[in-house]
Amino acid sequence: MSLAETSEARKARLLALKQRKAESDGKGIIKNRNFDPESRTLKKHTAAEDVEMDTVEQNVEGLAQQVIAEDEEKRAEELNVFNIAPKRINWDLKRETDKKLSKLERKTQEAIHTLIRQRLAAQKGESDDIVGAMRAQERAQDEEALSDED
Repeated sequence: MSLAETSEARKARLLALKQRKAESDGKGIIKNRNFDPESRTLKKHTAAEDVEMDTVEQNVEGLAQQVIAEDEEKRAEELNVFNIAPKRINWDLKRETDKKLSKLERKTQEAIHTLIRQRLAAQKGESDDIVGAMRAQERAQDEEALSDED
């Protein structure tokens, strides 16, 4: 076949395809949901088939009562005293004392450092008496006050 003959054959096929498409657009397409391909007739629904069909109303039928029952159960649980009470009885006391203990912890550490400095000064021979130990303590407090101000 020549190139001209193949193009003429292709044009003829395309023209036939367009004609078939134009004819089918006017008739409408039969889909299998209403058409029985074995008997080549339309299906007729009966009352029994309508009952068997799955509908939204059937799916949602018991849902409202179920949600109401679950809500009532949750409310009953919320009112239960054991659910309201904390697992540890003294949790609020610990919460209140943590702030106070943090201040005391810092002062305790300062006192420990002061005692260590006094012992070191006593070991070096700088102060064997109470007055020298007190001066060392005052110097330590002054140093800490200066460091706190910075």
